[in-house]
Amino acid sequence: MNIIKRIKIEGRNILLKDPACKSMFEACFLYPSIRAIISHQIAHKQYLKGRTTFARWISQRTRKKTGIEIHPGATIGERIFMDHGMGIVIGETAVIGNDVTIYHGVTLGGTGNEKDAKRHPTVEDNVLVGAGATVLGNITLGKGSKIGAGALVLDDVPANTTAVGMPVRIIYHEK
Repeated sequence: MNIIKRIKIEGRNILLKDPACKSMFEACFLYPSIRAIISHQIAHKQYLKGRTTFARWISQRTRKKTGIEIHPGATIGERIFMDHGMGIVIGETAVIGNDVTIYHGVTLGGTGNEKDAKRHPTVEDNVLVGAGATVLGNITLGKGSKIGAGALVLDDVPANTTAVGMPVRIIYHEK
């Protein structure tokens, strides 16, 4: 997908999800979420071509400008909204689906230093991850799940579930 099309898709998503956003211009040019996603798209392509140092350089420049650190190896879907953005960390083997909302201070991290293994979470479609949540390891946040602010997630969270706490516990599960 080309960059202009991606900017439009992500901008419409921000306009839809953030009541504080008043225009498409504001969404596309003033939200760090879009800059981070577009930079990641470029870095990820370089990473897949084996240009890992260049890809990391792109991601680190973006981190300095936006406060959002996305490893170029991470796989990210469409319509990802990183509200406020600052302090978000997404690890190398993380996989993020479509229509995901991630608030500031979220870490999608690993639990070890294994090489050639999936070490980071998979976040399925339509998931919301609250501010300051820490999600660690090769686990899955199921489709439509909601993770509360400040939660510590070390195990899979089923689809259509709300989970809160440290460590996380399920407080709601849609049948």
